[in-house]
Amino acid sequence: MAKANVKDLLEAGVHFGHMTRKWNPNMAPYIFMEKNGIHIVDLHKTAVKLDEACSALEKLTSAGKKVLFVATKKQAKEVVAKHAAELNMPYITERWPGGMLTNFVTIRKAVKKMNSIDKMKKDGTFETLSKKERLQVDRQRANLEKNLGSIADMVRLPSAVFVVDILREHIAVTEAKKLGIPVFGIVDTNSDPRKVDFVIPGNDDASKSIDMILSVVSESIKEGQSQRKADKEKSKEEGEKVSADTDADFDGE
Repeated sequence: MAKANVKDLLEAGVHFGHMTRKWNPNMAPYIFMEKNGIHIVDLHKTAVKLDEACSALEKLTSAGKKVLFVATKKQAKEVVAKHAAELNMPYITERWPGGMLTNFVTIRKAVKKMNSIDKMKKDGTFETLSKKERLQVDRQRANLEKNLGSIADMVRLPSAVFVVDILREHIAVTEAKKLGIPVFGIVDTNSDPRKVDFVIPGNDDASKSIDMILSVVSESIKEGQSQRKADKEKSKEEGEKVSADTDADFDGE
């Protein structure tokens, strides 16, 4: 499993929290000190919590489970999209669609609508529409792609949700908790860590900090995916061996 390095976390500025007047008292156990009116996160505790989160994520993905990444703030969008895409995991970086989890059936219908438009363009049906209708369909498709394109392949609810800034993404956190889906989150000093299952205390405002944390998380998920692939190949080989042995037994009779 990928391990968090305190020195790397420090260089990425993961320790910078919010101004002290904006703090959430429940983050006290993860705060090292106050400096120039800003809370400094205890990176030793960040490393421990990050390792715990990575261990759980590796276990999930080694079982073939999907993790939904959520980050709609400007500083996090590109970073999260990059890592999630590399991992072939679903992600939301635009507006969180209300009911994304709690009303997943409706969300799936919207995704199917997007796919049906693509099918229309392939089979030529799109060309039979009037110019005005084609324009409307194109706009609808673009809007669906913007909001749901990154979850088009998510056919069932995710097994976990990873959130950057649990305060901003409180609706996503609430929906996941309501359904009993474990939530992993980068939690800054202005947020309530009790809201999530796996707390990663740290700076959720700087791209460099978010990228650092997600790099460690990504490595663990990749290891889980590699383990999954190795297990499947091993099962396949064992299945082929059993089949070959059975055939040999029949040949010998």
